[in-house]
Amino acid sequence: MIIDGRALAGEVLARAKARAEALHRRPNVLVYVAPEETVATRSYLKIKARSAESAGCDFEEIRSLMPSTRADAFVVQLPLPLGMNTKEVCDTIPVAKDADVLSSAAREKFERGDVDALLPPVVAAVREIFIQNNVEVKGKKAAVIGAGFLVGAPCATWLAGQGAEVERVTLESGNLKEALAMADIVISGAGSPHLIKPEMLKEGVVLIDAGTSESGGEVVGDADPACAEKCSLFTPVPGGIGPLAVACLFENVVTLAENATEN
Repeated sequence: MIIDGRALAGEVLARAKARAEALHRRPNVLVYVAPEETVATRSYLKIKARSAESAGCDFEEIRSLMPSTRADAFVVQLPLPLGMNTKEVCDTIPVAKDADVLSSAAREKFERGDVDALLPPVVAAVREIFIQNNVEVKGKKAAVIGAGFLVGAPCATWLAGQGAEVERVTLESGNLKEALAMADIVISGAGSPHLIKPEMLKEGVVLIDAGTSESGGEVVGDADPACAEKCSLFTPVPGGIGPLAVACLFENVVTLAENATEN
């Protein structure tokens, strides 16, 4: 089955909007945009603005790093320009407003498995796909390709917490073929065009492709599209995990707004 991430994103955004409307006020998110924005950054911001509206949230771009007490959530648009320290910038986000789980404090809560910790959006998107398609994680062999902060590291942490036997793979580790051959679940965030070939995969594998890069002027994933034939579940690039992760970001915004209302 090829997962339609845009359709699933619509379901998540509708769910978030229903919760937002129950608050009787619109949750609001401030998005820090660095001065040297790129064409890609502007494209990402347009997608987020549309998703915010679909989730019943107000969306405002800001150019100052000073967190505002009037916001339910504070998001940093990544990547930041060269010369800006991403960790330092993200660590200015208060945990109670960190919808993207980018700050060290919010990420530590997630890694500990705190009951009130938010899931990073990519992890929440993976969980949504697994829930909707009855994918059992406990006891499965999982290969996570890439150790990045946004995909590889949090997905490996979450899978291990769900009881999977996780093997972490990087382009330097040299264990890609061996790990893929044994894996029941593969999550890839390497950003290497068509790194994964069908012959590397076990029949019936669940393959979540969260890697994006450019090849021949087009956005492509880590997996050759032909891999879908070997998979029980496959997320394409584009149109797979990306739009669903954005939807999960705004579901996190609504959760933070609910928490603020309760407190």
